[in-house]
Amino acid sequence: MSDDIPGLEDSAVPQPHHAGHRERLRERFLAEPGALPDYEILELLLASVIPRKDTKPLAKALITEFKTFADVLAAPAQVLESFHGVSAATAAYLKVVEHAATRMARLQVIDRPVISKWEQLLDYCTIAMGRLPTEQFRLLFLDRKNVLIADELQSQGTVDHTPLYPREVVKRALDLNASAIIMVHNHPSGDPAPSRADIDMTRQVQTALKGVGISVHDHLVIGRKGHVSFKSQGLI
Repeated sequence: MSDDIPGLEDSAVPQPHHAGHRERLRERFLAEPGALPDYEILELLLASVIPRKDTKPLAKALITEFKTFADVLAAPAQVLESFHGVSAATAAYLKVVEHAATRMARLQVIDRPVISKWEQLLDYCTIAMGRLPTEQFRLLFLDRKNVLIADELQSQGTVDHTPLYPREVVKRALDLNASAIIMVHNHPSGDPAPSRADIDMTRQVQTALKGVGISVHDHLVIGRKGHVSFKSQGLI
């Protein structure tokens, strides 16, 4: 009988329980993005790369495992792929989203005076470095008007140590004709409190740069629990 009535057979097929849920979620997001909890934002992202499947359970499981939305995006691709339900394509998609967020944050500060964009600078550093599993050292180079002219990864290290050589810092600052630098590194432990080694190394770089007329504007230590500014702590 159903063969004689077009569409009857299709309409009789039971629909999955999440049918229409994605569209409703998209509509809620477009109406008020800030009202959605983290797992629903993640659910929307997963729905973009995982078709014809309810992605809410996976989104909730990832948030439970990694604690926060930001930590899910910051997890290495290999770690994400090892999670049940996350394919290589899904892991790559989440890393693209993370990179896009970092790039957008960087655009808010590059080629602009850092003094008037200090909060945006802290946001960028936190997004770019706050959840890395190993230490990373970045140098931000400023011109005479304190405009950020270059943002460069100087070195990467272990979970608690990153080598930084004053001679290389001086050379790069001179190459860029910088008038000042901001030193930035992260603490994978989450605690941004500077160590004795951090303080000593900062003073070595400061002394080396002073000899060529370049100043250290600040040294920022970034962690999951916040940040510490050497300048605000009276360490510079």
